[in-house]
Amino acid sequence: MEMSQIRYALTAAKTLNFTKAAAECNVSQPALTKAIKTLEADLGSPLFHREGKRILISDFGKTMLPHLQHILDETQVARTLADNFKLFDQVPVRLGVMSTVGHLRLSRFLAKFQHEYEGVDVVVTEASVTELRIALDEGEIDIAVMNILDHPRDALHVHDLYDERYIIIFPPDHTLGSLNAIKLSDLSGQPYVDRLSCEMREMMFNVCDDMKVDIYARFRSEREDWVQAMVLARIGFAFMPEYSVTLPELLQRPLIEPAVSRTISLITVPGRPFSPAVAAMVRSVKSFAWPG
Repeated sequence: MEMSQIRYALTAAKTLNFTKAAAECNVSQPALTKAIKTLEADLGSPLFHREGKRILISDFGKTMLPHLQHILDETQVARTLADNFKLFDQVPVRLGVMSTVGHLRLSRFLAKFQHEYEGVDVVVTEASVTELRIALDEGEIDIAVMNILDHPRDALHVHDLYDERYIIIFPPDHTLGSLNAIKLSDLSGQPYVDRLSCEMREMMFNVCDDMKVDIYARFRSEREDWVQAMVLARIGFAFMPEYSVTLPELLQRPLIEPAVSRTISLITVPGRPFSPAVAAMVRSVKSFAWPG
């Protein structure tokens, strides 16, 4: 049984005319007729009754043709998947990730994606919000995962993934450990570790100024791992997105009065066509069970 034989038989069943079926399949009528007779011989019974130039579907044909259609459909699906995987191998997905996004949940997504699409290469670039926006505009990355902040949403395709609160982290024996939640005013006069790469850093400073909260930095770093290590070393507390904490030894409390949160979103450029690999990642990002 060959795919061409199945395709010829299905076309004949649709047209009920071998001449029209041959023209639609772009083969000669004798070739189509011979292929269908060979298929009928393999199956052991005729699919059609011939009445001169007219053909009718036999009872056996009415039973078999849906199964033959299913075989053809599955073959076409398999061929499409194979073609897509060839394209996956040729074009990697260039994923831009905001440098303050927590790695644990993102790595779980990437592991799931790699399991589902083994032929896809992924290149991850970490950068600030501004740098990611420029890279998107200039076509240097395909997708960004970031906090859009005050960038106009109507100029981009934005799919929100999850919200996360800002919390306070500190070492186990810190005086803040007696509190179940921390007001910004509780932090006045406390030494802290400054996260220089935080996209909401300026906003936090403005809030502190407005509320007359006096904090001073004893250590500054653009690296999230260094910030957490210095907090654990008792240099001071730090403001941190709740899903970015990676050191389990750190204590953490929610920040209240005011409560601060951010939204992490999937960002793409409107009107820019996706490669099969990029389209697969966009679908996977949207369907993944993100926190919250």
